[in-house]
Amino acid sequence: MPYQNLDAQLSEAEVQAVKAAFDTIREKLPLLVSLTPAERRSLFKAGPDSLSFVQNSLQAAQNNPGVLPGNFDQQGFGRDVALCAALTDVGTQAAQLAAQIEDTRLAVGSEAMRQATEAYTYFKTAAKTTPGMRPVVEQLAERFKKSKAKPAGSTG
Repeated sequence: MPYQNLDAQLSEAEVQAVKAAFDTIREKLPLLVSLTPAERRSLFKAGPDSLSFVQNSLQAAQNNPGVLPGNFDQQGFGRDVALCAALTDVGTQAAQLAAQIEDTRLAVGSEAMRQATEAYTYFKTAAKTTPGMRPVVEQLAERFKKSKAKPAGSTG
């Protein structure tokens, strides 16, 4: 859907249904792992661009089994290639959805921020004549205050 000024909402029930759908996905993919940064660095990278090389290597292994040593697990290789292809497909869809969620959050957040700053301007004006508005304005002003203290270790 092309971007336009968003005027939508999600009910708590809809949010819970989406979260339940994510839980279902996790249940369907119990094989998922979480790697540490060190583990990520140590692994041979085989992203979506490498999938055709991996698939072609499997095809070559299947067509030329005599070239591979006897201890080469060709069936395990085939399972790994199939799982890699399936996860690449699912991952592409998940990344697409995540990008749409983030773009929508960014767009609606921008609208909300624009409206909040407009309201803040009205509150600042009202604080000049309306008793009790000064604390509201001071609370809202926290968003725009710059830290006067330099971070530790800063030289300038």
